[in-house]
Amino acid sequence: MKVLLATDKPFAAQAVRDIKSIIVGAGYEFVLLERYTNKQELLQVVNDVDALIIRSDIVDKEVIVAAPKLKTVVRAGSGYDNIDLEAASLRGVCVMNTPGQNSNAVAELVFGLLLNSQRNQFDGSIGYELKDKKIGVYAFGNVGRNVARIAQGFGMTCYAYSRKLLDEPKNEAEYGVIPVKSIEDLFEKSEIVSLHMPLTNDTRRCVNYNLLSRMPDNGILINSARQEIVVEEDILRVMEEKANFKYLTDLKPEKNEEFASRFGKRYFTTPKKAGAQTIEANNNAGLAAANQVVAYLKDEIDTFRVN
Repeated sequence: MKVLLATDKPFAAQAVRDIKSIIVGAGYEFVLLERYTNKQELLQVVNDVDALIIRSDIVDKEVIVAAPKLKTVVRAGSGYDNIDLEAASLRGVCVMNTPGQNSNAVAELVFGLLLNSQRNQFDGSIGYELKDKKIGVYAFGNVGRNVARIAQGFGMTCYAYSRKLLDEPKNEAEYGVIPVKSIEDLFEKSEIVSLHMPLTNDTRRCVNYNLLSRMPDNGILINSARQEIVVEEDILRVMEEKANFKYLTDLKPEKNEEFASRFGKRYFTTPKKAGAQTIEANNNAGLAAANQVVAYLKDEIDTFRVN
């Protein structure tokens, strides 16, 4: 059987070597497609593969149909909205993700963005400390828990909103967070809000003016999750109304030029998504994906199946 690693945004070289070692060690053929520039390249290679490992690459119905032998697709990362789950299910293809493998890297990026902003991008002017600030974590999965852990180290008060979190006992003692009962409460109580929800029908464009207007004049919104979960027009409106409001994002907005020209250092975006771009996260996610592929091909073990 043949396993394809297809990434237009490549893994670190060591991660690729380790993934190959796991696949070949299990007795399967390993194929690598990196830095491809058009979909046709992917369509040509998937025609005879049994398993596919990807990152943010698009696996839509056309890709799935072009791979008649395909048994499983594993997304090396937690989000999987880049995969057509309905098309995969119709063809009997198991889709899995690797939750938690990139979570510390993303959480550390959140605080990198925050420190850079609070110190005015280190231009030498007077900035602010994080100690005693109130941070709200919207969604409390693997990344959210790591954000809360790091926030405690800075001496911050950490609020969190998650439907699951409200049902868990001893939230404050176990995670060091104060659960809130509604999303509105989270934005009202927090000076800083960090977004960590997946993209679903419920979360698409959910961070809107109604929520953002509840934050203080010097509020900070941090988005390391998905571009589609925020309403860019509403962020622009709030930044216009609140003279010190800041937006920090790891997803370059469609209105990037407008944000940059109007708000200067109150706005910052990474040039391209960087949350999981560490050697450690590359290795963790890649090895997890490889091991899950092997487990599925050998024994149909579908841990972290999402379809």
